[in-house]
Amino acid sequence: MTQSLVTEDLAAGYGSRAVLHGIDLTVPPGRITAIVGANACGKSTLLRAMSRLLPPRAGRVLLDGKEVHRMPARALARQLGLLPQAPLAPEGITVADLIGRGRHPHHGPFQRWSREDDAAVAAAMEATQTVDLAERAVDELSGGQRQRVWIAMALAQETDVLLLDEPTTFLDVAHQVEVLDLLVDLNAARGTTVVMVLHDLNLAARYAHHLVALAAGRLHSAGPPAAVLTEEMVAHVFGLSARIIRDPVAGTPLMLPIGRHRSGGAGWGS
Repeated sequence: MTQSLVTEDLAAGYGSRAVLHGIDLTVPPGRITAIVGANACGKSTLLRAMSRLLPPRAGRVLLDGKEVHRMPARALARQLGLLPQAPLAPEGITVADLIGRGRHPHHGPFQRWSREDDAAVAAAMEATQTVDLAERAVDELSGGQRQRVWIAMALAQETDVLLLDEPTTFLDVAHQVEVLDLLVDLNAARGTTVVMVLHDLNLAARYAHHLVALAAGRLHSAGPPAAVLTEEMVAHVFGLSARIIRDPVAGTPLMLPIGRHRSGGAGWGS
């Protein structure tokens, strides 16, 4: 069942440093949401607060009307999964063992591994095309392979909501597209609500149904890509002059940055 994720007047930070200020946000259930913004604007902090890794200083985060910071950890982990930025795997662990760890929230103190666990892990590996990697050590894999394995672990958790912090970081463009295509397939097949932090505005606009733009820890705008990815938003959020045109492939907004050397110079074929 698709679940709603909402923040109400959310404020969060680290030590004496305030990062988020009064964030009111409703994540569309069963859709893909991308959070964008300049460096240090609070994107990862928002994801951490939504997953209860970071307690709020004010306000609250609600999952189907329940405050996530008051939910039992195991109960929350059955409903909401998080793939953090640059996760670390135990040295020497195999792909199959790491993916299997996604089943831990479904096990009680004395509950043994079940057929349901086998089926969930097999489905996750099939969806992420990691079956052939099952017996390999995670630390021997390429960046793209490792990211697919981590996503497989999150899929094995079988949550209705999946949060991903920069899932395409350190990947080349081919692997970025591969990972984002995988998330679209997951959303279409399972109806999983996906919330991800992305740096690439154009990939965010192409792959997300819903964009959230943050500026200095505050919500600048949220809505469909065509409504959010505007020249005004790019100027305010990123301090960058840009032109927005229609993506000739996807029909989504496409941002063209304008730098200091925007005119003159050699052209194509020079």
